[in-house]
Amino acid sequence: MKVRSGGGFRAILYTLKKGREVGGVFKMYHAMRTRNACKTCALGMGGQKGGMVNERGAFPEVCKKSLQAMAADLQPAVLPTFWDQHPVEQLSQMTPRELEHCGRLVQPVIYRRGASHFQTISWEESLSRIAAKLRSLTPDETFWYFSGRSSNEAGFLLQLLARLYGTNNVNNCSYYCHQASGVGLQSSIGSGTATIVLEDLEQADLVFVIGGNPASNHPRMMTSLMHVRRRGGHVIVINPVRETGMVNFRIPSDPISLLFGTKIASHYVQPHIGGDLALLWGIAKQCCEDETIDREFLDAHCTDSAAWLDAVAAMSWDEIVAKSGIDRDQIRTVAGVYANSQRTVFAWTMGITHHAHGVQNVQAIANLAMARGMLGRPGCGLLPIRGHSNVQGIGSVGVTPKLKDAIFENLQSKFHLDLPTTTGLDTLACMEAAHDRRMKFGLCLGGNLYGSNPDSRYAAEALSRLEMSVMLSTTLNTGHVNGLADETIILPVLPRDEEPEATTQESMFNFIRMSDGGPRRVPGPRSEVRVIADLGRRAIGDSDLICWDQLQQTSTIRNWISEVVPGYTKLDKIEATKQEFQLEGRTFHTPKFPTADGKAVMHTHALPDLKGTDSNELRLMTVRSEGQFNTVVYEEEDLYRNQDRRDIILMHPDDLQRLGLQHDQPVSIRSDTGQIDGYLARGFDSIRPGNSLMYYPESNCLVSRYADPQSKTPAFKGIVVTVTPLA
Repeated sequence: MKVRSGGGFRAILYTLKKGREVGGVFKMYHAMRTRNACKTCALGMGGQKGGMVNERGAFPEVCKKSLQAMAADLQPAVLPTFWDQHPVEQLSQMTPRELEHCGRLVQPVIYRRGASHFQTISWEESLSRIAAKLRSLTPDETFWYFSGRSSNEAGFLLQLLARLYGTNNVNNCSYYCHQASGVGLQSSIGSGTATIVLEDLEQADLVFVIGGNPASNHPRMMTSLMHVRRRGGHVIVINPVRETGMVNFRIPSDPISLLFGTKIASHYVQPHIGGDLALLWGIAKQCCEDETIDREFLDAHCTDSAAWLDAVAAMSWDEIVAKSGIDRDQIRTVAGVYANSQRTVFAWTMGITHHAHGVQNVQAIANLAMARGMLGRPGCGLLPIRGHSNVQGIGSVGVTPKLKDAIFENLQSKFHLDLPTTTGLDTLACMEAAHDRRMKFGLCLGGNLYGSNPDSRYAAEALSRLEMSVMLSTTLNTGHVNGLADETIILPVLPRDEEPEATTQESMFNFIRMSDGGPRRVPGPRSEVRVIADLGRRAIGDSDLICWDQLQQTSTIRNWISEVVPGYTKLDKIEATKQEFQLEGRTFHTPKFPTADGKAVMHTHALPDLKGTDSNELRLMTVRSEGQFNTVVYEEEDLYRNQDRRDIILMHPDDLQRLGLQHDQPVSIRSDTGQIDGYLARGFDSIRPGNSLMYYPESNCLVSRYADPQSKTPAFKGIVVTVTPLA
């Protein structure tokens, strides 16, 4: 039966199914209700308000993603015999889903070049080996990669360790997702995060959702969009794919929505992949021509508005229509809805950032908000929809190649530390250095660096040229079994709801949450913070300034963070007060911005040519499925797109006919970077003709390593491919 709405009774049945898998629905419910931040997206669930509660206190707020992540942590342990029974060659052929479902990692394991299997190893030997390797290398022969699954405390401590060791090769997973948002926003408003709080989203009368599919990837956001529609507001979705859940969604916790469904998109616009920038400028041009822009706001609160207005006037409609793929009438309609709005929120995800011009896309969104004064007042603003639940916090506490000046100065002045001043490498640059054998050691705090990279063949080669790779993880993923170094060590760590001490996380609304931790479910894994502190003691040693035993306590780390990280001054009291808080200086309810002159900055752009226009070409974007979170695949099916497998390329039926293909015909897919043979070409009438989609990370071998020059984010969208019948 074709799925025609997101959520609904299927979501309820899925909840019951996952509950049975882990030993009962009550066991799952108890795990979900603990006072810990949700393990998946950064919407801001849980913490001291309790699990399944959002930042406004609404209950029950839960989604399949959080259930899937919790179910993974409720799995039984991977037994020692597993490693004897599964050679590395076999593990490397397993799918992301198969690896995820192997169970919880509970013992350190090591792979040595030339061996056929991983072997178990003691904690003592593993940490001693890692420390010895670090002492044998120069600091800039190492890199340190962080995912958003960890806590502020673990992130701060590990980046501190890396810098005390002597390197700034410190980077996080946002370089492969929302780094373009941070750079674009910083250049526009002086702050790299959302300008609003959750209440602002609830008060809006218009929400743009651009280049995203929160129905699949951030399902709890659908409740807020439902509230917007019920108040008579509008939701404009801009996406080359007509996503089922963005058309209609049934909120399981709302009886009316559950039974009758909620229409989410009031307007659905399908530009070509890569056409967003032209469309955004087109909406702005129509607003200017209709004289609906707020010139008083531009004059009083924006820099370079005159140049922007001149650029808008000079841009031709023929160019806008050709490069966006959207006709003038539809642009006029969207601009008219925007013109009638009193409170607009602009939200976007990686359909905006995963382009060679991702920063320009974000700047154009900010321009459009400024054009009608939709910044600096309640109910309005900019909302990058962040992925992992603490990816924003990891960046806030210093996990960047260049420390923010304030953090750098505070660490030196308040703690008297001698920090490196060399230029740190971003994530892709670290991979290139590894490929050139200039990098010899890599440590990953969570995540899947191999699976997150473009050009997966190159990524495997680069990682395999390391002398040592270390990964701190809870379950297996493809990064553990591909691109293996001379020595690859996997250290099993605890998820946040099993940590022995409280930790904190930051939501995409700049809200600091505290996770209480809880009892361990399986023996063997260790606290991330304690593993990092133990490694620091072994590799660097104590001094008059650093006592690693004290830094095993998360309360000590919070004291450090509160002293050095802007906006985090309340953090050192959070365990005692239980008072979670909004970070100061990031939410803008008055039009005063943290730029040099207090004004927002407008940017002008040249529109990029639309790629993939030859008769035998398609534009391709890599996407996540409804049964997936980041690189983790929980289910092979993609329910909302009505797909039962992942080894496919989806294209419009007109493109199947144009390319001489049949539905479900095996094909060869080629880009300028790689090739995939044997996938099925499927007709999918929800996508705009001329465009196609494939699942990430399996299709990463087709993705070029070319990155946005400003953010260094690879272009996982806008890949030009040819699709031919498999000979």
